[in-house]
Amino acid sequence: MPPPETTPPETLRVLDHAWRFEAIGTAWQIDTDAPLDAVVRERVGARIEEYDRTWSRFRGDSAASRLRTQPGEHVFPAEAVELFALYDALAALTGGGVTPFVGDALEQLGYDPAYSLVPRGPVGPAASWAEARGAGGATLLTTAPVVLDVGAAGKGQLVDLVLDELTGAGVERAVVDASGDLRARGVGAYRVALEHPFDPRRAIGVAEPGERALCASAGNRRAWGDGLHHVLDGRTGRPVDTIVATWVVADSTLVADGLATALFVCPPELLAERFDFEFVRVLSDGTLHYSTRFPGEVF
Repeated sequence: MPPPETTPPETLRVLDHAWRFEAIGTAWQIDTDAPLDAVVRERVGARIEEYDRTWSRFRGDSAASRLRTQPGEHVFPAEAVELFALYDALAALTGGGVTPFVGDALEQLGYDPAYSLVPRGPVGPAASWAEARGAGGATLLTTAPVVLDVGAAGKGQLVDLVLDELTGAGVERAVVDASGDLRARGVGAYRVALEHPFDPRRAIGVAEPGERALCASAGNRRAWGDGLHHVLDGRTGRPVDTIVATWVVADSTLVADGLATALFVCPPELLAERFDFEFVRVLSDGTLHYSTRFPGEVF
């Protein structure tokens, strides 16, 4: 799992009972009408552990970590089909700005499994995602060691999967919130504050996502050193310095999470050619940029 985020998420209370826990290096909260029993909690925990065991680059026993030392064909579990298809689209739209192969640059900059947070060498463009995706589906074909990092969309997908687990367990009304990446089902209208990226005590607006997902990305959430943070441009391997925070509302948390990252490196108009979403962006000079149909209000 990754190291914890530097700033805790805003607490969201929508229903009467909240289950709070730590998983995949971040804080989670699940709101429900009634407390979740031990069987449901175990079911949710097992799904999260299974996902982490597949995708975490911070643990040596994960399927993702095998790509570090074993070039060749790698077939991932079923959720990879949707996850990789999103990355296919984002990599194409951004010209490689968004790619799961950005992990090599992250580790060179110090965001590695040892959490050294000390840069250890130069960075450059990520390896070609398109070339590794020749077989499509849930398959990657690599010809050299590579660090796979699905952090740009993986947490969002896991929120969707956890919500599906709750629905399968008979929980009809719930909000799953993984440090600001959230989605509700059966709840109706609710409001979420958009944290000011320069002052966590303030909000720059309020979102009302309803049954859609809301995801946020910000350079100050995982930051270390001078100008170093976890949102990189795959074309350069360097942290993005023109955008400081984004929020996206979309039909799934997977897509909302991926687009929140893509908005750091790509104009929203280009992404809108493929995806149905609303957004807010904060530029590095403090300028607000948002879609006119964003559900909620921007101050």
